[in-house]
Amino acid sequence: MPQQNPHLATDQKIIGDVYTSTELMDNLTILCDEFGSRFGGTPGEKPAADFLKAKLEAYGLQNVYLEEVPYEGWRRGTASLEILEPIQRTIPCISLPHSPPANLEAELVDMDEGAPDDFDARADEIAGKIVLATSEVNPKGVKRWIHRNEKYGRSLLAGASGFIFVNHYPGYGPATGGIGEVGAGLIPAVGLALEDGRFLQRLLAKHGRVKLRLTSTDVVEPMVSWNVIGDLPGSSQPDQIVMLGSHYDGHDISQGAGDPASGTVAVLEAARVLAQYAPDLSCTIRFALWGVEEIGLIGSTQYAETHADELDNIRFYLNMDSAGVIRHKDIQLNKWENLAPIFEAWSQEMARDFRVGQSVSAHSDHYPFLMAGVPTGGIGGVRRKASGGRGYGHTKYDTLDKVEMRGLREAAVFAARLALRIASHPAWPAQRRNPEAVAEVLDNPDNREETEIFNRIRAFYEAQG
Repeated sequence: MPQQNPHLATDQKIIGDVYTSTELMDNLTILCDEFGSRFGGTPGEKPAADFLKAKLEAYGLQNVYLEEVPYEGWRRGTASLEILEPIQRTIPCISLPHSPPANLEAELVDMDEGAPDDFDARADEIAGKIVLATSEVNPKGVKRWIHRNEKYGRSLLAGASGFIFVNHYPGYGPATGGIGEVGAGLIPAVGLALEDGRFLQRLLAKHGRVKLRLTSTDVVEPMVSWNVIGDLPGSSQPDQIVMLGSHYDGHDISQGAGDPASGTVAVLEAARVLAQYAPDLSCTIRFALWGVEEIGLIGSTQYAETHADELDNIRFYLNMDSAGVIRHKDIQLNKWENLAPIFEAWSQEMARDFRVGQSVSAHSDHYPFLMAGVPTGGIGGVRRKASGGRGYGHTKYDTLDKVEMRGLREAAVFAARLALRIASHPAWPAQRRNPEAVAEVLDNPDNREETEIFNRIRAFYEAQG
Protein backbone atom coordinates (compact mmCIF):
# COMPACT_ATOMS: atom_id res chain seq x y z
CA MET A 1 0.00 0.00 0.00
CA PRO A 2 1.46 3.42 -0.92
CA GLN A 3 2.79 5.53 1.92
CA GLN A 4 0.89 8.65 2.97
CA ASN A 5 1.89 11.56 0.74
CA PRO A 6 2.59 14.78 2.68
CA HIS A 7 2.96 16.64 -0.62
CA LEU A 8 -0.32 15.38 -2.08
CA ALA A 9 -2.00 18.75 -2.57
CA THR A 10 1.09 20.23 -4.26
CA ASP A 11 1.56 17.12 -6.38
CA GLN A 12 -1.99 17.33 -7.63
CA LYS A 13 -1.60 20.96 -8.61
CA ILE A 14 1.70 20.26 -10.38
CA ILE A 15 0.37 17.24 -12.25
CA GLY A 16 -2.91 18.88 -13.16
CA ASP A 17 -1.21 21.99 -14.51
CA VAL A 18 1.44 20.17 -16.56
CA TYR A 19 -1.08 17.75 -18.06
CA THR A 20 -3.48 20.52 -19.07
CA SER A 21 -0.90 22.97 -20.43
CA THR A 22 0.86 23.16 -23.80
CA GLU A 23 3.81 25.11 -22.41
CA LEU A 24 6.24 22.20 -22.77
CA MET A 25 5.64 21.66 -26.47
CA ASP A 26 5.36 25.39 -27.10
CA ASN A 27 8.82 25.90 -25.64
CA LEU A 28 10.27 22.91 -27.47
CA THR A 29 8.86 24.17 -30.78
CA ILE A 30 10.48 27.58 -30.29
CA LEU A 31 13.84 26.08 -29.34
CA CYS A 32 13.89 23.76 -32.34
CA ASP A 33 12.09 25.65 -35.10
CA GLU A 34 13.29 29.17 -34.31
CA PHE A 35 16.79 28.58 -32.94
CA GLY A 36 17.83 25.38 -34.70
CA SER A 37 20.47 23.22 -33.07
CA ARG A 38 21.78 25.80 -30.55
CA PHE A 39 25.21 24.26 -31.22
CA GLY A 40 28.11 26.35 -29.96
CA GLY A 41 28.88 29.20 -32.33
CA THR A 42 25.73 28.86 -34.46
CA PRO A 43 23.41 31.86 -34.95
CA GLY A 44 20.66 30.35 -32.79
CA GLU A 45 22.76 29.70 -29.70
CA LYS A 46 22.68 33.13 -28.02
CA PRO A 47 18.99 33.81 -28.89
CA ALA A 48 18.18 30.42 -27.35
CA ALA A 49 20.06 31.32 -24.16
CA ASP A 50 18.24 34.67 -24.02
CA PHE A 51 14.92 32.88 -24.52
CA LEU A 52 15.65 30.45 -21.67
CA LYS A 53 16.63 33.32 -19.39
CA ALA A 54 13.46 35.23 -20.24
CA LYS A 55 11.33 32.17 -19.53
CA LEU A 56 12.87 31.61 -16.10
CA GLU A 57 12.26 35.27 -15.29
CA ALA A 58 8.66 35.09 -16.52
CA TYR A 59 8.07 32.05 -14.33
CA GLY A 60 9.06 34.07 -11.27
CA LEU A 61 12.56 32.76 -10.57
CA GLN A 62 15.12 34.99 -8.92
CA ASN A 63 18.82 35.64 -9.51
CA VAL A 64 18.40 34.68 -13.16
CA TYR A 65 21.51 35.33 -15.21
CA LEU A 66 23.67 34.26 -18.13
CA GLU A 67 27.19 33.15 -17.26
CA GLU A 68 29.79 33.36 -20.03
CA VAL A 69 31.68 30.20 -20.95
CA PRO A 70 34.85 30.84 -22.99
CA TYR A 71 36.20 27.80 -24.84
CA GLU A 72 37.95 26.51 -27.94
CA GLY A 73 35.10 26.26 -30.43
CA TRP A 74 34.61 24.71 -33.85
CA ARG A 75 32.91 25.69 -37.11
CA ARG A 76 31.97 23.16 -39.75
CA GLY A 77 33.56 23.49 -43.18
CA THR A 78 33.42 21.14 -46.12
CA ALA A 79 34.45 17.50 -45.92
CA SER A 80 35.14 14.92 -48.62
CA LEU A 81 36.03 11.23 -48.46
CA GLU A 82 37.19 9.67 -51.72
CA ILE A 83 38.08 6.07 -52.49
CA LEU A 84 41.25 6.14 -54.62
CA GLU A 85 42.00 2.41 -54.84
CA PRO A 86 40.87 -0.21 -55.86
CA ILE A 87 38.01 1.87 -57.30
CA GLN A 88 37.25 5.58 -57.54
CA ARG A 89 34.18 6.79 -55.68
CA THR A 90 33.17 9.61 -53.33
CA ILE A 91 31.52 8.59 -50.06
CA PRO A 92 29.14 11.07 -48.33
CA CYS A 93 30.52 12.12 -44.97
CA ILE A 94 30.36 14.79 -42.27
CA SER A 95 33.17 16.07 -40.05
CA LEU A 96 32.93 15.34 -36.35
CA PRO A 97 33.06 18.42 -34.09
CA HIS A 98 36.57 19.51 -33.12
CA SER A 99 38.00 17.65 -36.12
CA PRO A 100 40.96 19.67 -37.46
CA PRO A 101 41.20 20.60 -41.17
CA ALA A 102 42.65 17.79 -43.26
CA ASN A 103 44.28 16.86 -46.53
CA LEU A 104 45.58 13.32 -46.34
CA GLU A 105 45.80 10.06 -48.26
CA ALA A 106 46.09 6.78 -46.40
CA GLU A 107 44.96 3.17 -46.38
CA LEU A 108 41.94 1.98 -44.44
CA VAL A 109 41.99 -0.34 -41.44
CA ASP A 110 38.68 -1.81 -40.23
CA MET A 111 38.29 -2.01 -36.45
CA ASP A 112 34.53 -2.67 -36.77
CA GLU A 113 32.92 -2.32 -33.29
CA GLY A 114 36.18 -1.03 -31.82
CA ALA A 115 36.66 -3.36 -28.87
CA PRO A 116 39.62 -2.32 -26.68
CA ASP A 117 41.35 -5.68 -26.99
CA ASP A 118 41.22 -5.40 -30.79
CA PHE A 119 43.00 -2.05 -30.66
CA ASP A 120 45.68 -3.59 -28.47
CA ALA A 121 46.10 -6.69 -30.61
CA ARG A 122 46.16 -4.85 -33.93
CA ALA A 123 48.11 -1.73 -33.00
CA ASP A 124 50.80 -2.45 -35.60
CA GLU A 125 48.17 -2.44 -38.37
CA ILE A 126 46.85 0.99 -37.42
CA ALA A 127 49.94 3.20 -37.62
CA GLY A 128 49.61 5.70 -40.50
CA LYS A 129 46.18 4.44 -41.56
CA ILE A 130 42.62 5.73 -41.35
CA VAL A 131 40.70 3.76 -38.71
CA LEU A 132 37.09 2.75 -39.29
CA ALA A 133 35.02 2.01 -36.16
CA THR A 134 31.27 1.81 -35.67
CA SER A 135 29.13 3.62 -33.12
CA GLU A 136 28.27 0.38 -31.28
CA VAL A 137 28.80 1.12 -27.58
CA ASN A 138 28.55 -2.49 -26.44
CA PRO A 139 31.07 -4.41 -28.58
CA LYS A 140 30.83 -8.18 -28.42
CA GLY A 141 32.63 -9.59 -25.43
CA VAL A 142 32.91 -6.20 -23.67
CA LYS A 143 30.82 -5.54 -20.56
CA ARG A 144 31.33 -1.79 -20.25
CA TRP A 145 30.24 1.12 -22.44
CA ILE A 146 32.84 2.03 -25.09
CA HIS A 147 32.46 5.68 -26.03
CA ARG A 148 33.28 7.23 -29.39
CA ASN A 149 36.11 9.23 -27.80
CA GLU A 150 37.76 6.08 -26.52
CA LYS A 151 37.84 4.59 -30.00
CA TYR A 152 39.19 7.86 -31.40
CA GLY A 153 41.76 8.09 -28.59
CA ARG A 154 42.93 4.50 -29.04
CA SER A 155 43.36 5.26 -32.74
CA LEU A 156 45.54 8.25 -31.81
CA LEU A 157 47.68 6.18 -29.46
CA ALA A 158 48.26 3.60 -32.18
CA GLY A 159 49.43 6.27 -34.64
CA ALA A 160 46.38 6.51 -36.94
CA SER A 161 46.26 9.37 -39.44
CA GLY A 162 42.44 9.66 -39.52
CA PHE A 163 39.23 8.28 -38.04
CA ILE A 164 35.93 7.21 -39.59
CA PHE A 165 32.92 6.84 -37.29
CA VAL A 166 30.19 4.64 -38.81
CA ASN A 167 26.64 4.80 -37.49
CA HIS A 168 25.62 1.23 -36.63
CA TYR A 169 21.91 2.00 -37.12
CA PRO A 170 20.55 1.60 -40.66
CA GLY A 171 18.65 4.40 -42.34
CA TYR A 172 19.68 7.24 -40.01
CA GLY A 173 22.59 8.63 -42.00
CA PRO A 174 25.91 9.65 -40.42
CA ALA A 175 26.08 10.07 -36.65
CA THR A 176 27.96 13.02 -35.21
CA GLY A 177 29.69 13.57 -31.88
CA GLY A 178 32.59 15.57 -30.54
CA ILE A 179 36.14 14.28 -30.52
CA GLY A 180 39.25 15.63 -28.84
CA GLU A 181 39.82 16.61 -25.23
CA VAL A 182 37.74 19.80 -24.84
CA GLY A 183 39.51 21.26 -27.84
CA ALA A 184 40.79 20.38 -31.28
CA GLY A 185 41.41 16.75 -32.09
CA LEU A 186 44.81 15.69 -33.33
CA ILE A 187 43.67 13.75 -36.41
CA PRO A 188 40.66 14.40 -38.66
CA ALA A 189 37.46 12.46 -38.01
CA VAL A 190 34.35 12.02 -40.15
CA GLY A 191 31.02 10.27 -39.72
CA LEU A 192 29.45 7.89 -42.24
CA ALA A 193 26.06 6.25 -42.61
CA LEU A 194 25.96 2.54 -41.86
CA GLU A 195 25.32 1.72 -45.50
CA ASP A 196 28.44 3.53 -46.71
CA GLY A 197 30.53 2.14 -43.89
CA ARG A 198 29.47 -1.41 -44.71
CA PHE A 199 30.42 -0.80 -48.35
CA LEU A 200 33.93 0.20 -47.30
CA GLN A 201 34.20 -2.86 -45.08
CA ARG A 202 33.13 -5.17 -47.91
CA LEU A 203 35.53 -3.50 -50.31
CA LEU A 204 38.43 -3.95 -47.90
CA ALA A 205 37.51 -7.59 -47.20
CA LYS A 206 37.36 -8.37 -50.92
CA HIS A 207 40.49 -6.58 -52.10
CA GLY A 208 42.65 -6.53 -48.97
CA ARG A 209 43.58 -2.88 -49.49
CA VAL A 210 41.58 0.34 -49.77
CA LYS A 211 43.22 3.73 -50.19
CA LEU A 212 41.30 6.88 -49.24
CA ARG A 213 41.68 10.65 -49.54
CA LEU A 214 40.20 12.72 -46.72
CA THR A 215 39.96 16.49 -47.04
CA SER A 216 38.15 19.05 -44.89
CA THR A 217 38.11 22.78 -44.15
CA ASP A 218 36.81 22.83 -40.58
CA VAL A 219 37.89 25.68 -38.32
CA VAL A 220 38.90 25.61 -34.65
CA GLU A 221 38.82 29.03 -32.95
CA PRO A 222 38.05 30.72 -29.60
CA MET A 223 34.34 31.18 -28.83
CA VAL A 224 32.02 32.11 -25.97
CA SER A 225 28.90 30.23 -24.86
CA TRP A 226 26.50 30.78 -21.96
CA ASN A 227 25.08 28.88 -19.02
CA VAL A 228 21.59 29.97 -17.94
CA ILE A 229 20.99 29.91 -14.17
CA GLY A 230 17.96 30.76 -12.04
CA ASP A 231 16.81 30.12 -8.46
CA LEU A 232 13.72 29.49 -6.41
CA PRO A 233 15.20 30.67 -3.07
CA GLY A 234 14.54 28.69 0.07
CA SER A 235 13.23 30.31 3.21
CA SER A 236 14.75 28.56 6.23
CA GLN A 237 17.81 27.04 4.51
CA PRO A 238 18.47 29.23 1.46
CA ASP A 239 22.14 28.18 1.25
CA GLN A 240 21.14 24.53 0.78
CA ILE A 241 20.67 23.87 -2.93
CA VAL A 242 18.84 21.24 -4.97
CA MET A 243 19.93 21.54 -8.58
CA LEU A 244 18.15 20.46 -11.79
CA GLY A 245 20.01 20.72 -15.07
CA SER A 246 20.17 19.88 -18.75
CA HIS A 247 22.28 21.20 -21.59
CA TYR A 248 20.49 23.08 -24.35
CA ASP A 249 22.99 22.73 -27.21
CA GLY A 250 22.29 20.08 -29.81
CA HIS A 251 24.57 19.10 -32.68
CA ASP A 252 24.69 21.41 -35.67
CA ILE A 253 23.34 18.84 -38.14
CA SER A 254 19.86 18.68 -36.56
CA GLN A 255 17.41 20.37 -34.20
CA GLY A 256 18.56 18.30 -31.24
CA ALA A 257 14.91 17.93 -30.23
CA GLY A 258 15.19 14.77 -28.17
CA ASP A 259 18.86 15.15 -27.25
CA PRO A 260 18.90 17.46 -25.38
CA ALA A 261 15.96 19.84 -25.82
CA SER A 262 13.34 17.45 -24.43
CA GLY A 263 15.27 17.63 -21.16
CA THR A 264 15.79 21.38 -21.44
CA VAL A 265 12.07 22.13 -21.63
CA ALA A 266 11.35 19.64 -18.83
CA VAL A 267 13.70 21.65 -16.60
CA LEU A 268 11.87 24.83 -17.60
CA GLU A 269 8.49 23.27 -16.85
CA ALA A 270 9.62 22.00 -13.47
CA ALA A 271 10.74 25.56 -12.68
CA ARG A 272 7.38 26.96 -13.80
CA VAL A 273 5.18 24.72 -11.69
CA LEU A 274 7.39 24.72 -8.61
CA ALA A 275 7.48 28.52 -8.67
CA GLN A 276 3.69 28.56 -8.80
CA TYR A 277 2.72 25.76 -6.42
CA ALA A 278 5.64 25.35 -3.98
CA PRO A 279 6.32 28.88 -2.71
CA ASP A 280 7.47 27.89 0.78
CA LEU A 281 10.52 25.80 0.00
CA SER A 282 12.99 25.42 2.82
CA CYS A 283 15.96 24.87 0.48
CA THR A 284 16.81 26.71 -2.72
CA ILE A 285 16.07 24.91 -5.98
CA ARG A 286 18.46 25.99 -8.72
CA PHE A 287 17.79 25.42 -12.41
CA ALA A 288 20.72 25.25 -14.82
CA LEU A 289 20.68 25.10 -18.62
CA TRP A 290 24.20 24.28 -19.77
CA GLY A 291 25.99 25.46 -22.89
CA VAL A 292 28.40 23.43 -25.07
CA GLU A 293 27.90 20.00 -23.55
CA GLU A 294 28.17 18.20 -26.85
CA ILE A 295 31.85 18.95 -27.35
CA GLY A 296 33.12 18.19 -23.86
CA LEU A 297 30.72 19.07 -20.98
CA ILE A 298 32.27 22.52 -21.15
CA GLY A 299 29.51 24.66 -19.62
CA SER A 300 28.88 22.42 -16.61
CA THR A 301 32.60 21.82 -16.05
CA GLN A 302 33.35 25.54 -15.96
CA TYR A 303 30.41 26.12 -13.62
CA ALA A 304 31.66 23.47 -11.17
CA GLU A 305 35.11 25.06 -11.23
CA THR A 306 33.91 28.67 -10.96
CA HIS A 307 31.44 27.89 -8.16
CA ALA A 308 33.62 25.47 -6.23
CA ASP A 309 32.90 27.34 -2.99
CA GLU A 310 29.18 26.50 -3.32
CA LEU A 311 29.50 22.78 -3.97
CA ASP A 312 29.41 21.79 -0.28
CA ASN A 313 25.87 23.19 -0.18
CA ILE A 314 24.41 21.19 -3.07
CA ARG A 315 22.18 18.47 -1.65
CA PHE A 316 21.70 16.81 -5.02
CA TYR A 317 22.21 17.49 -8.71
CA LEU A 318 19.56 15.85 -10.93
CA ASN A 319 20.65 15.60 -14.56
CA MET A 320 17.86 15.69 -17.17
CA ASP A 321 19.72 15.38 -20.46
CA SER A 322 17.22 14.05 -23.06
CA ALA A 323 14.78 13.21 -20.24
CA GLY A 324 11.68 13.71 -22.37
CA VAL A 325 12.59 10.91 -24.78
CA ILE A 326 13.94 8.39 -22.28
CA ARG A 327 11.43 5.53 -22.38
CA HIS A 328 11.68 4.33 -18.78
CA LYS A 329 12.02 7.34 -16.50
CA ASP A 330 13.80 5.75 -13.58
CA ILE A 331 16.52 7.23 -11.36
CA GLN A 332 20.19 6.42 -11.84
CA LEU A 333 22.14 7.38 -8.75
CA ASN A 334 25.89 7.75 -9.14
CA LYS A 335 26.86 5.29 -6.43
CA TRP A 336 24.96 6.87 -3.55
CA GLU A 337 23.84 3.75 -1.72
CA ASN A 338 22.44 5.65 1.27
CA LEU A 339 20.02 7.52 -1.02
CA ALA A 340 18.49 4.42 -2.62
CA PRO A 341 16.06 3.64 0.24
CA ILE A 342 14.82 7.25 0.20
CA PHE A 343 14.09 7.25 -3.53
CA GLU A 344 12.55 3.77 -3.33
CA ALA A 345 10.24 4.94 -0.55
CA TRP A 346 9.28 7.93 -2.66
CA SER A 347 8.24 5.59 -5.45
CA GLN A 348 5.65 4.16 -3.07
CA GLU A 349 4.62 7.50 -1.61
CA MET A 350 4.29 9.15 -5.04
CA ALA A 351 2.30 6.17 -6.40
CA ARG A 352 4.71 6.14 -9.32
CA ASP A 353 6.53 2.97 -10.32
CA PHE A 354 10.14 3.90 -10.90
CA ARG A 355 13.29 1.97 -10.21
CA VAL A 356 16.53 3.11 -8.64
CA GLY A 357 19.87 2.12 -10.13
CA GLN A 358 23.49 2.78 -9.23
CA SER A 359 26.00 3.56 -11.97
CA VAL A 360 28.86 5.83 -12.98
CA SER A 361 29.08 7.47 -16.39
CA ALA A 362 31.36 10.22 -17.66
CA HIS A 363 29.28 11.38 -20.60
CA SER A 364 26.82 14.03 -19.43
CA ASP A 365 26.66 17.13 -17.26
CA HIS A 366 26.40 15.30 -13.95
CA TYR A 367 30.02 14.22 -14.32
CA PRO A 368 31.85 17.42 -13.27
CA PHE A 369 29.71 17.46 -10.13
CA LEU A 370 30.26 13.74 -9.49
CA MET A 371 34.02 14.25 -9.80
CA ALA A 372 33.78 17.17 -7.35
CA GLY A 373 32.03 14.90 -4.83
CA VAL A 374 28.52 16.36 -5.15
CA PRO A 375 25.61 13.89 -4.71
CA THR A 376 24.39 13.28 -8.25
CA GLY A 377 21.99 11.23 -10.31
CA GLY A 378 19.76 11.54 -13.31
CA ILE A 379 16.59 10.49 -15.04
CA GLY A 380 17.51 7.34 -16.95
CA GLY A 381 16.33 3.87 -17.79
CA VAL A 382 17.34 1.35 -15.13
CA ARG A 383 15.23 -1.50 -16.50
CA ARG A 384 16.00 -0.84 -20.17
CA LYS A 385 18.44 -3.25 -21.73
CA ALA A 386 21.34 -1.60 -23.51
CA SER A 387 20.19 -0.61 -26.97
CA GLY A 388 23.70 -0.16 -28.30
CA GLY A 389 23.26 3.47 -29.27
CA ARG A 390 21.21 6.64 -29.50
CA GLY A 391 18.62 6.00 -32.20
CA TYR A 392 17.79 9.38 -33.72
CA GLY A 393 20.16 11.18 -31.36
CA HIS A 394 23.23 12.77 -32.94
CA THR A 395 21.74 12.41 -36.42
CA LYS A 396 19.93 14.88 -38.66
CA TYR A 397 16.66 13.10 -37.83
CA ASP A 398 16.60 14.21 -34.18
CA THR A 399 13.76 16.61 -34.98
CA LEU A 400 10.69 18.01 -33.26
CA ASP A 401 8.30 15.49 -34.82
CA LYS A 402 10.05 12.63 -32.96
CA VAL A 403 9.17 14.00 -29.52
CA GLU A 404 5.84 13.19 -27.84
CA MET A 405 4.08 15.40 -25.34
CA ARG A 406 3.53 12.49 -22.97
CA GLY A 407 7.23 11.94 -22.49
CA LEU A 408 7.83 15.62 -21.87
CA ARG A 409 5.08 15.76 -19.26
CA GLU A 410 6.32 12.65 -17.48
CA ALA A 411 9.83 14.05 -17.25
CA ALA A 412 8.76 17.49 -16.01
CA VAL A 413 6.34 16.16 -13.39
CA PHE A 414 8.82 13.55 -12.16
CA ALA A 415 11.59 16.13 -11.78
CA ALA A 416 9.39 18.67 -10.04
CA ARG A 417 8.03 16.16 -7.53
CA LEU A 418 11.51 14.81 -6.77
CA ALA A 419 12.98 18.30 -6.33
CA LEU A 420 10.17 19.16 -3.91
CA ARG A 421 10.95 16.10 -1.80
CA ILE A 422 14.72 16.54 -1.82
CA ALA A 423 14.35 20.18 -0.80
CA SER A 424 11.88 19.25 1.97
CA HIS A 425 13.78 16.28 3.43
CA PRO A 426 14.47 17.02 7.11
CA ALA A 427 17.72 15.04 7.37
CA TRP A 428 19.26 14.60 3.94
CA PRO A 429 21.93 11.90 4.44
CA ALA A 430 24.21 12.49 1.45
CA GLN A 431 27.23 14.68 2.06
CA ARG A 432 29.84 15.81 -0.44
CA ARG A 433 32.59 13.26 -0.95
CA ASN A 434 36.23 14.14 -0.49
CA PRO A 435 38.67 13.32 -3.33
CA GLU A 436 39.63 10.01 -1.74
CA ALA A 437 35.99 8.92 -1.59
CA VAL A 438 35.45 9.94 -5.22
CA ALA A 439 38.48 7.86 -6.20
CA GLU A 440 37.07 4.90 -4.29
CA VAL A 441 33.77 5.14 -6.17
CA LEU A 442 35.65 5.05 -9.46
CA ASP A 443 37.82 2.15 -8.31
CA ASN A 444 36.13 -0.78 -10.03
CA PRO A 445 37.40 -2.81 -13.00
CA ASP A 446 35.35 -1.05 -15.66
CA ASN A 447 36.06 2.46 -14.40
CA ARG A 448 39.73 1.67 -13.80
CA GLU A 449 40.12 0.55 -17.40
CA GLU A 450 38.30 3.59 -18.78
CA THR A 451 40.17 6.00 -16.50
CA GLU A 452 43.51 4.48 -17.44
CA ILE A 453 42.95 4.76 -21.17
CA PHE A 454 41.69 8.34 -20.97
CA ASN A 455 44.67 9.28 -18.79
CA ARG A 456 46.92 7.90 -21.53
CA ILE A 457 44.97 9.80 -24.19
CA ARG A 458 45.20 13.10 -22.25
CA ALA A 459 48.93 12.56 -21.70
CA PHE A 460 49.32 12.03 -25.43
CA TYR A 461 47.57 15.36 -26.10
CA GLU A 462 49.81 17.11 -23.59
CA ALA A 463 52.91 15.62 -25.18
CA GLN A 464 51.80 17.01 -28.55
CA GLY A 465 51.56 20.49 -27.07
